[in-house]
Amino acid sequence: MTTPVLDREEYVEQAHLFHTVRERLGENLPVQDILLAAHDELLTTTRLPFAVQFLVTELKHSGHVGSGFAKLPHYFTPFQTFVVTQAETAGQKFEMRTAFLVLEREAAYKAAAVSQAGLFVYQFETVTRNRLGYNPALDAMALDPHYDPVWKEFVAFARRQMGVIDLGQLVYLRSEQYVADVRRGEPTYEPPVPPVFGVKEGKIGKASRGREPVYLFSALQRQLGYPEVPKPNQRDDLKTKLDVITGKLKELEQRIRLAEGELRGSIDLSQFGKPDILKKDDEE
Repeated sequence: MTTPVLDREEYVEQAHLFHTVRERLGENLPVQDILLAAHDELLTTTRLPFAVQFLVTELKHSGHVGSGFAKLPHYFTPFQTFVVTQAETAGQKFEMRTAFLVLEREAAYKAAAVSQAGLFVYQFETVTRNRLGYNPALDAMALDPHYDPVWKEFVAFARRQMGVIDLGQLVYLRSEQYVADVRRGEPTYEPPVPPVFGVKEGKIGKASRGREPVYLFSALQRQLGYPEVPKPNQRDDLKTKLDVITGKLKELEQRIRLAEGELRGSIDLSQFGKPDILKKDDEE
């Protein structure tokens, strides 16, 4: 099942939820408790409260938020699932708070005047800055419902070109600016594939060829108002390490309590029911 483009109010509420989770994670609270508390704050005319209810149930069952996202493909996009899952992967230097900040800004952008070019650059920079792995990330990006067929083809093309051509050159070659430049010498020139970036993006891409991608990203943000990607957290002090250890101990303690409850037969997941967001699929 593919994710549809949601109503604006859904993205507004998603941005609020991700912001709330991110802030309260800084207080070393368990994700499950944060989601339970945030559930009552969400607008009930949206489907997000049902999705949160399911995420809480999935957390109790598997201990992972990412698996909950993955089981709601008609609400959360594959890229959202990818970002959260990467933050939960052992050994990744990609913190959960950073992941939720990435999702918060993406949802806020989708609630505003989102463009396909701006969304692609934001998602691509997220992957680049945090070293999340191009192939699985671009596979997930290509499934975003905001991309039309032409853009989906471009995302697949970009995946094949990683390591072959730099991003500035790629942006320039697939822009209206490149077509205009060629037509100065060949007035009848028609590109074999349609451009996906406009003239402004093309000019910035042309000026950024052969340079580090971060300069391209920064220029697009300054000149065109593209959303800014959170910078990786470089802190490595003792307090940070202690906070991480404390959070892991709390999570381990919670899992032990859940395991003990299951052994005693005192946990009944059926009390949470099946969210309406999933019942609709069964009916279909």
